[in-house]
Amino acid sequence: MEIKKKIFQAYEKLAKSYNNKIDHKPHNAYYDRPNTLSLLKEVKGKKILDAACGPGKYAEILSGAGAEVIGYDISPKMIAFAKERNPGNDQFYVHDISEPFDKIEDGEMDVVLCALALHYLEDWTITMSEFFRVLKAGGQLVISIEHPFFEYTYFKSEKYFEVEHVRAEWGGFGKPVEVNSYRRPLAECINPILQAGFMLEKVLEPKPTEEFKKADRRYYDRLNKFPSFMCISAVKP
Repeated sequence: MEIKKKIFQAYEKLAKSYNNKIDHKPHNAYYDRPNTLSLLKEVKGKKILDAACGPGKYAEILSGAGAEVIGYDISPKMIAFAKERNPGNDQFYVHDISEPFDKIEDGEMDVVLCALALHYLEDWTITMSEFFRVLKAGGQLVISIEHPFFEYTYFKSEKYFEVEHVRAEWGGFGKPVEVNSYRRPLAECINPILQAGFMLEKVLEPKPTEEFKKADRRYYDRLNKFPSFMCISAVKP
């Protein structure tokens, strides 16, 4: 079965449980989100593309801070939950972010946010090009990804320099689900951003918040010693 189809099916299976847990699941609520959001500048009055928006938690936070948010996700179930979570906002669309963003004009967005999704794409070229195209001059791209050194260790890879198809079984959302993705070296996390025309602003190797310690002390200690994620801010000149 095509890998993209497997990824799609996994998230359709996960969607309900993922939505139910997204507010307080430690790796999302107390690790990814606070660190990724810390890279954003003032969002009030800004137009933001939430690329791979999932069940709309980031959109909920950003809309609450006064931003106008458009959400894209490959999963229809995730888009349905995003609309439920963000009543009154009908700008959530089923869309594969590896394809051109046909609903967005050149220079329309102030910010593009893409959290924990790029590892599902084998090739970032079109996606980064579209991120660049839809942003205004001076616009900001903020992404979070799985840390390349963590992935190399976790998947016991012997092919560091390759973009490598990998799979893992997720047991934290009810019935175990196989999730396919792509592991890549550090250069393949940075160079596609630069090649699209962006200027790197900051690379953040995050640490968990104190709330994480209350929820899961073992992983809190582990994440304070070695990161699982990496957050990046870049700017369109």
